[in-house]
Amino acid sequence: MPSSNMLPKGKRRHTVKPAYRAARDAAPEVAPVIPLIEEDDSEDGILRFDADAAAAGMRVDQYLAKCLPDISRARVQLLIEHGQVRVNGEAAKAKHKLTGGEEIEIEGQPRPEPLRAIAEDIPLDIIYEDASLAVINKPAGMMVHAGAGSVDDARNRGTLVNALLHHFQSLSGVGGDLRPGIVHRLDKQTSGLILVAKNDSTHRKLSEIFAARQLRKTYLALVHGNIAADTGTIDTPISRDLVRRTRMTTRRAGGRTAVSHYMVLQRFDTRYGKFTLLEVRIETGRTHQIRVHLASLGHPVVGDTLYGAPHAIPLLDKHAQAAPLTLPRNFLHAVRLEFTHPQTAKPMSLEAPLPGELNSFLNSLQARLTSV
Repeated sequence: MPSSNMLPKGKRRHTVKPAYRAARDAAPEVAPVIPLIEEDDSEDGILRFDADAAAAGMRVDQYLAKCLPDISRARVQLLIEHGQVRVNGEAAKAKHKLTGGEEIEIEGQPRPEPLRAIAEDIPLDIIYEDASLAVINKPAGMMVHAGAGSVDDARNRGTLVNALLHHFQSLSGVGGDLRPGIVHRLDKQTSGLILVAKNDSTHRKLSEIFAARQLRKTYLALVHGNIAADTGTIDTPISRDLVRRTRMTTRRAGGRTAVSHYMVLQRFDTRYGKFTLLEVRIETGRTHQIRVHLASLGHPVVGDTLYGAPHAIPLLDKHAQAAPLTLPRNFLHAVRLEFTHPQTAKPMSLEAPLPGELNSFLNSLQARLTSV
């Protein structure tokens, strides 16, 4: 039996396709530009401003995440949950829709629930240890510590901090309950040497060494393409990407100073394309620094899909039968640390060999050189 919603017989060919095509081909709507709010304008710990007209129709949490450049949407929601956001004097709810022009007040900073790391029996590759500090060879895939919002979930398990607490029991408390002993960090998918402080005195002295740029950190990185110059320096400020907040960028004005020096160790011209193996030394320790700097040159780190590297690298010859090359991590390894011991004043130089999976990838390239 025909549905009551069907067109009468003879008119069923009169469809909405022409209207649909017209709407589809029309110029796309341009998303409104949300002006940024300078958090330095706060008074007495309360940031006050009027919602821009472009906020009309947006949820409060969406608007605040866009107009406050240095705060994530998750942190905005935390502020709202704790009653730290008011709209026209009333406590805001995340789903409240704005009309534009409302007075918004934000009191204080996000206050996540306290998180205390717990000890776990996880194997550690300890390169050096004494009464004051330790140097660990961190594997790729291990987070250094849990995130601030990671209460009682999987992100508060399996981290380097969890392993450190089991092996050393006592660590520096300068970094707080979430980051005991942690003086600096490595990205989750970056392997290599990381320095750990066992007591507060050592932690503070190491922090001073880092601040004075007296600690030399050297990495090995394999990048896509052929870097022509044998050596070079990238001196480009780094800041948070406002569109993709998990990324950093060199394209925003007013970023933090970042300096990376590189030297070419080997070039590969292979059936999968050209690659360059680099030794990289950094003067500063900005988030994702080496990855962002090399990507800014048009040479992303192999395996670093966040900054433009492909998930799989196919053969250049599309007619050849061979599986693409893949690397489920970044080809970035902290190979060397050089510093003066903060307690003994002894010069320290420690190295960690390239992990097996990175050596295997290099061997795969070597076996597929175009001259072979």
